[in-house]
Amino acid sequence: MSGSVGLLGEQDGYVARAEALIPLLTEAASRTEAARELADDVVAALHRAGLFRVLMPTWLHGGETKPSVFIELIETIARGDASTAWCLCQMNVCSLSSVYLGREAALEVFGATGAALAWGNTPYAKAVKVDGGYRVSGEWDFGSGCHHASWLGGHCPVIDEHGQPIADEDAQQAERTVLFPKSAAQISDVWHVIGLRGTGSDRYSLDGLFVPERHAITTLMRWPDAPRQEMAAPYCFGGGSLYASGFGAVALGNARGMFDLFVDLARSKTARGMPNPLAESALTQVAIAESDTILRSARTYLVQTLREFEDAATEAGGLTMDQRMRIRAAGTFAIRQATRVVDRLYEMAGTTAIFEGNPFGRRFRDAHTVSQHLQGRISHFETVGKHLLGVANEPRFV
Repeated sequence: MSGSVGLLGEQDGYVARAEALIPLLTEAASRTEAARELADDVVAALHRAGLFRVLMPTWLHGGETKPSVFIELIETIARGDASTAWCLCQMNVCSLSSVYLGREAALEVFGATGAALAWGNTPYAKAVKVDGGYRVSGEWDFGSGCHHASWLGGHCPVIDEHGQPIADEDAQQAERTVLFPKSAAQISDVWHVIGLRGTGSDRYSLDGLFVPERHAITTLMRWPDAPRQEMAAPYCFGGGSLYASGFGAVALGNARGMFDLFVDLARSKTARGMPNPLAESALTQVAIAESDTILRSARTYLVQTLREFEDAATEAGGLTMDQRMRIRAAGTFAIRQATRVVDRLYEMAGTTAIFEGNPFGRRFRDAHTVSQHLQGRISHFETVGKHLLGVANEPRFV
């Protein structure tokens, strides 16, 4: 790894670096959307700024950054482009796997200057236990960032050579996330969607690839395990809470980008048949004030919730169920409120917003793709509500 990465791996300044990239991200957003993967100059700039290493340990020239700083970074990137922010969020959470690998294996996966890990999910995978590792077959969807990753991962149930499930130490079905070079996988062009097109969240597959034991880790749904609970944030938070809050930050940043677009438009546009610019309309003034207040409120709730729990989680060895529920609620609330703001401003932009290539359209499509994701489900509030009421609950994705 080059010495320059070490300088970029400092534990502060990530949000400022992200802020400096907004002009590039804004300019490249249409290119990213058209290509259905992040533009090469954007990927290079993210690596130069060390933004794929925000959650990695310091010995890998990472930041070990607190979750509240991480989501501020993601929100800032989303103000420039939501697809870039989505990939950066997903791939940074994937990089938490670095502390579940041995040092030698972690260097294999993350040691190179341009290293980055992506993964997806599927019910169609298996890892057959063999001497020294696993024979892995399957195909994984929603591999956000897979086109500019150097390594990929796949979550798999573990079976024996006769196809029978193998149990873990807790007598549950054994599962592993296996990591492998991107060159070993076949990527299929399936990401033809209305929004977040630039994430390039395509399908990738393996057919009997041998993955050594050193490249297999416990799955995200079981993070953090006991050793990681004794580590600093973000490792004692685990992946679920970081996904919930990180993708909430993507929605908030995208909505703030829409807000900024509309403010510029309102100052210059006079709607047909109206005597004055939009900015002089009481309806516009109310919409802007309310939208700003909604976004600031949701952002404050999300960031402050994480700040409140960071030190406590480190001292206690992880988050309590109540804390995880509050993070889930804050992340889901952020997504839904951000979508509400985007819808309102898109409507008020009028016909300006409907033309192909207009950034209003991209912001609108990205917002509604985020809101359709697992992280934006309204059923999360049912889960949180059951917890608050003491009703029998089997929480998932918290």
